[in-house]
Amino acid sequence: MALMEISLIPIGTNSASFSSSVVNAVRIIEEKGLKYQVTPTNTIIEGDLDQLLDTAKAIHRNAISNGVDRIVTNISIDERVDKQLSIEQQVDIVQQSLQ
Repeated sequence: MALMEISLIPIGTNSASFSSSVVNAVRIIEEKGLKYQVTPTNTIIEGDLDQLLDTAKAIHRNAISNGVDRIVTNISIDERVDKQLSIEQQVDIVQQSLQ
């Protein structure tokens, strides 16, 4: 299991807003049945590596097909092979350490 952080930067649009690109990305993630968490600056997705890479590709290509002239997609992948990794676990560990 792995976590992927993805963020989109659409360039060449008529608006400074890119919430529609995020909404389209989340729809793709939901269609694939993956667990995710939206943050103010990116989206975290949980899945196996192949699922995550396919999802990143679909999100990127979807932005292009929806009229964005240029899109920069940043991804970061956190994969552990020694134990399970989940969004909730990672957040819980930090929150417990703060107490």
